[in-house]
Amino acid sequence: MPDELIERLRRFQTDAFPLQRSLFRHLVDEGQHPLTLFIGCSDSRLVPYLLTGAGPGELFLVRNVGAFVPPYDQSQGFHGTAAAIEYAVLNLQVERIIVCGHSHCGAIRALYDDLPEAAQNLRRWLDLGREAALPMAETGAEVMRRTEQRAIVLQLERLMNYPMVRERVEAAQLSLHGWHYVIEDGEVHVFDVDQGRFVPAAESLHAGTGPYRFLPSDAMDASGVPSG
Repeated sequence: MPDELIERLRRFQTDAFPLQRSLFRHLVDEGQHPLTLFIGCSDSRLVPYLLTGAGPGELFLVRNVGAFVPPYDQSQGFHGTAAAIEYAVLNLQVERIIVCGHSHCGAIRALYDDLPEAAQNLRRWLDLGREAALPMAETGAEVMRRTEQRAIVLQLERLMNYPMVRERVEAAQLSLHGWHYVIEDGEVHVFDVDQGRFVPAAESLHAGTGPYRFLPSDAMDASGVPSG
C-alpha cells in the first residue's frame, strides 16, 4: 500500500518549498516576527492560513480542543497554551490575539453530552468552557451557535487575566479579537464589543473590536455574556 504521507512530504520538498525558498531562508536568518497569535480549535475543518490568507511567518498558531484558554494561575496544571500566550506576548510581542471557534464544534457539543469514562483529560479540559453552556434541555442549532460564541467571549475574558496581556491591551499595544467561523457558509463572524454581538465579516467595519473593552451591562444577557 502506498505511503500517502511520505509522498506528500516529498512533494512539499520538490514542488512547494522551492517556490518559497528565499522566504524560508529569510525567516531563518532574521527569525520569526509574527504580528498575530491565533488560538484556534483543533478541528480539521478550521484552516487558519486559508481563512486569513497568511503565509509562512505571519501567524503564531495554537490549536487545542475548543480553542480554550487556561487560567493564568495554573489551576488547570501545566499547559502549552498558557506557555504559548506568554511567549507570543512577551517574546514575540504580537500585536493581536485571535480566538477562533467554529460551527458544529465537537468540544462545545461535548459540554452537553456524556463523555467516555476514559476521557479524564478531556473532561477536565472541557471545564474551561462550561460557563458558556446554557441551561437548555435540548441542544438545537441555535443553542449550539450561542454556546460556541459565548465560549469565544469567555476565552477573551480569561486572556485579560494574563498580566502581560492586560498590560499591553491597556497600553493600546495589543488587541483581542473573537471569531466564529461558520463552516458551511465559509464566513467568519467577528465579535463587536460595542454591539455586544458577532457580526458577519461581510458587514463588519473591522476584524473584531480591539483593543478589548469591557461590555456595558446593557449589552449582556442574564448569564453575563453577550446576547444575540
